[in-house]
Amino acid sequence: MGFTGFPDEAFIFYEGLEADNSKAYFTRHKHLYDDAVRAPMLALTDALAEEFGAAQLFRPYRDVRFAKDKSPYKTHQGAFVDVQPGIGLYVEVSAAGLFVAGGIYTQASDQVARYREAAAEDLTGKPLERLVDDLRASGYDIGGDRLKTRPRGVPEDHPRLDLLRHRSLYAGLRSEPEPWVHTPEVAGRVRGAWRDFAPLVQWLATHVRGSELPRR
Repeated sequence: MGFTGFPDEAFIFYEGLEADNSKAYFTRHKHLYDDAVRAPMLALTDALAEEFGAAQLFRPYRDVRFAKDKSPYKTHQGAFVDVQPGIGLYVEVSAAGLFVAGGIYTQASDQVARYREAAAEDLTGKPLERLVDDLRASGYDIGGDRLKTRPRGVPEDHPRLDLLRHRSLYAGLRSEPEPWVHTPEVAGRVRGAWRDFAPLVQWLATHVRGSELPRR
């Protein structure tokens, strides 16, 4: 079956899970997770796969081995198109609505160093600055893990100091569960956002991982 939107039951399921994050709740309502969350997300990513590639759906279970929060379940369902390891396109449904994003989410120290080197140089950093400015102007939020202070060795007056603080970088947009979220319009909106994110993903794939974005 094609993608028809996320039903009300998807958001009801996650509202309940936020209130009672327990195995008993999840087991009792697993049919809602399967039918109202997982199945529509699979249908959505299938509808987008021809243009962007196959997506990985994340498991609903949290890894709590080293976490202070021992809640067993994630309160969202995410899917990620892995352009390169850690770099790609993301979509998520939760009680809060829909979230779409594109960029890099985790980096090792050597990757952070390559990112900052490219962001610092005018030849490569100015294009990144224009990309980020254009995305902000289009209404997208710019997020990521970032330092509160300037990185070591970076002058206080560097023109891209804000970008150099980032250890990860992505553009995203959150939408509340308005009526269109229950319709096939979701696929078009996610497609449009992912197209907008593609230049940022290309820049990161080239300068952080050192290779070109694969053609699809």
